[in-house]
Amino acid sequence: MILATTEAVAGICTVKVLGLVRGSTVRARHLGRDFLAGLRTLVGGEVIEYTRLLAEAREEAVRRMEESAEELGADAIVSMRLMTSMVIGGAAEILAYGTAVLVEES
Repeated sequence: MILATTEAVAGICTVKVLGLVRGSTVRARHLGRDFLAGLRTLVGGEVIEYTRLLAEAREEAVRRMEESAEELGADAIVSMRLMTSMVIGGAAEILAYGTAVLVEES
């Protein structure tokens, strides 16, 4: 699956637009991670527990978006974006979305 944040991919021609695809996940903080993260805020620097949590959530959302595109028969997703929003205190949704397309090399 080709993923692009642009509307087109250089050297590849869009043959057909199949439509919007998306994937999301909602992740909540973990008590153990919160404790370690709280300690890190005392000394400063990157809070790696949350960095990992969000990286895993992004990967899951992108994977689900790709699965949605594959169900449509797409071989690429263009104009891909990621969005994060708070659902409740301590939980956030990561949404990946884009346009599923059929492409061929030009």
